This record gives sequence, C-alpha cells and structure tokens, in this order.
Amino acid sequence: MNLKEIKELIALMNENNLTEIEMERDGLKIRLKKGASGISSEIVPSEMPLPITPPSEVKVTEPKIEETGKKIIQIKSPMVGTFYRAPSPEAAPFVEAGTKVEVGQVVCIIEAMKLMNEIKSEVKGKVVEILAEDGEPVEFGQALFIIEPV
Repeated sequence: MNLKEIKELIALMNENNLTEIEMERDGLKIRLKKGASGISSEIVPSEMPLPITPPSEVKVTEPKIEETGKKIIQIKSPMVGTFYRAPSPEAAPFVEAGTKVEVGQVVCIIEAMKLMNEIKSEVKGKVVEILAEDGEPVEFGQALFIIEPV
C-alpha cells in the first residue's frame, strides 16, 4: 500500500462523512479512524486481528461513477465491503443485466462493518453488465456495474 492509496482512503472518508475505514491488501491491514484530533492510522500484518470499534455513524452518499467510453458508465464501489445483489438471500436481486434503472434506484448493498449501505444509481440507463459476484468482497473504487445511459 502506498501513500497515494492512503490519501485516496482519507479522501473517501471525508467525502462520505465516515469516521472509520479498514482495508486489507498485500498481507497488510490499514485502519483509519477520524476523531477530534484528526485522522489516525494503524497498519499491521493481516495475520494479526484488529480490535473492531464500531463507528458512531456511517453515512454513504452516492457511489462514484466514471465514464469509460461513449455511452458507457461504471458504477464503482464507494467503500470496502461485501457486495450483495439482493436485500436478503431469499429476495430477488435489485437489478439484472438488461434492467432499466432510474436515478436514485438502489442497485446493490455493500456491507461494511456490519452496516448495510444501499448503493444507488446516479444515472438513468440500462444495466449492461454486473461485474461483482454476490456475497464476495469488493474494494474501494472497484467497478460493480456497467450502465448504458439513456
């Protein structure tokens, strides 16, 4: 993990009013926690368990979207967590490939630190492809959906 990635995590925290974020990559875990004195960090080998302190409040605004070419938009994960296509295991998925979505429509849920965060579409369009697997972990900035705007 390099300085640029840590700065991106801090920017993510600020943009989404998060008080704490944790990420694991390349055998290291990093946890950033914002308090009255600013942002503190803890980096440890991933074999060592980190004590989990639940944040007082986690707010997720809208996911970041990024153009990848003409008439194609990626909806990316605004956080590290577990990707879910449906509100519960027995429920139908929020969207399928080919589904038309409206602005503000929930397209998935990302579970982060035992909190279920609804991810909403910022564009009106058609789901071209679902890139993440149900129940699998996703990284910050990972593409989840490809949308063709209408």
